[in-house]
Amino acid sequence: MPGRKPGPSVKDDELYERLRDEGNSKQKSARIANQAAKSSRSKVGKKGGNSGSYDDWSKSELYQRAKEVGIDGRSSMSKSELISALRNS
Repeated sequence: MPGRKPGPSVKDDELYERLRDEGNSKQKSARIANQAAKSSRSKVGKKGGNSGSYDDWSKSELYQRAKEVGIDGRSSMSKSELISALRNS
């Protein structure tokens, strides 16, 4: 959407806008755009896959990850709600 400014913390405005147009959240779009600006866009898509399933994590570990990512309302969430929030962030 033209005319929308993501803010000064976003390092790759073009990629951010494309990700937002695809329906991604502001936070997810900013994370991906900033990581792509840090390395290269092709490397960002190849990263990941080393972490275990969230189902194997303890609630405490899920809470800490949700805190890192900045998920609101995490303190009152159950383990399954934390997993869902992390997968959709």
